[in-house]
Parts: sequence; structure tokens; C-alpha cells
Amino acid sequence: MHRVVLVTGSTSGIGRATAQRFADAGDAVVFNSVRSVEEGERLAAATANGDYVQGDIASGDDCARVVAEVLERYGQLDVLVNNAGTTQVIAHGDLQAATIDVWRAIFEVNVFGTWMMSVAAMDALRATKGVIVNVSSLAGVRPTGSSIPYAASKAALNHLTVLLAKAVGPDVRVNAVAPGLVDTPWTADWDQVREFVSAVTPLKRSGTPEDIADVIVALAATPYVTGQVIVVDGGLGLVT
Repeated sequence: MHRVVLVTGSTSGIGRATAQRFADAGDAVVFNSVRSVEEGERLAAATANGDYVQGDIASGDDCARVVAEVLERYGQLDVLVNNAGTTQVIAHGDLQAATIDVWRAIFEVNVFGTWMMSVAAMDALRATKGVIVNVSSLAGVRPTGSSIPYAASKAALNHLTVLLAKAVGPDVRVNAVAPGLVDTPWTADWDQVREFVSAVTPLKRSGTPEDIADVIVALAATPYVTGQVIVVDGGLGLVT
């Protein structure tokens, strides 16, 4: 066994691909989800050195419990990938639809949940000189995204990444990836958006979960990088 890796929100999409990449490298991987318990357990059983812990990162108690269960089973935590996130698709011009309840629901997971999970894991990560990789979005860098609350939450996450890296170095490195459009269950019916991205993006396609997972794994393995938000978008941000 190499490292122990916890990937939140990892029963589909980017999280699942990331967990698989770490497992393929020989690491012990802990899958996590809020609701997809059966799928999480199936993935863990099918993965060498795989495990599963249910938990809602929007709950501070759940964050503490998830980390405690990882430590109970493995005795250490080397990498935390804060992948779990949420959104609502709201046209940016529809200000009335972006209610304060929508803002709260999105920030509870994307910002507050990431913060609580990072804090819950920090002592364990300090003990192993560990790594945090946050999954952000191009929407946190450019004026785009599924809704204004979502984009603002990812912008907050990007700055949280930088501030946390400064605060916890040299013991723990903290970086983020900011994907553009990625083909996941979230975006399965975004055909018009996918056509637009394929037409204007320099690399002429949307991303795959594996494209993003490759960069996450690389950031976890690169010892002299911290406080960076790496855009992984096929060049979409160059033209939007």
C-alpha cells in the first residue's frame, strides 16, 4: 500500500475517475457519497485496496466522522480530494431565480463543506505531510458556469485554496483544478453547450473525467507546487 486517499463525491464523474486513477497507482482509496451508498460499496468492492464511507460534507459532524473512519481503518490519511459539489442551472440573467436559498444550498457544499472537510482532515494530513486537491471550475475564473451562485462558490473555493495553502505550508500542500465542461452525469443532457464548446475550444472537444483525474493525481504527486488553481479546460477559457 502506498498512500491513503479520500475522494469525496466519488461514485460517478470526476470523483470516480480520480479514485480509480489513485487505485491503479497502488494507493488505498476511500470512496464517499451522500446518497449513492450501494454504488459506493460496489465500487469499493471492485477496487483493489478500495473502501467506502458514507457522509455528507455539508455536515461538520459527518466530516469529522468520515475522517475518523478512514483513520480507524488505515491509520493515516495522505491525500484529500475535495470533489463533492452541487449546482443549480439558472440563466445568469434570471436574477429572481437565484434566490438566497439557492446561494445557501450551493455554498453549504462547495465552500463550507470543503472547508469543514479540510479542517477535519488537517491533523491527519499534517502527520503525513499530505496533500489537498480541491475540484473547482472554470466558472470560478471566468464569467461563465451553470449559475451565478455556482460560479461565485467556485471563485470562493479558488481563493480558499490559495489562503489555505499559505496557512498550512510547509506541512500540507493545497492546490485546485478548475475544469471546463466535462462529460459527466451532471452534463449528460447539455448537448447545446457541448456543441458550442466543441466548436470554439482550441482542442475541439469537451473534457472527460479522466482528463481531470490525471491532473489531480499529478498535483498530489508533485512536491513543489502549492497554492495553485490549474485550469483544465481544453483552452475554453481562451475564447470565452
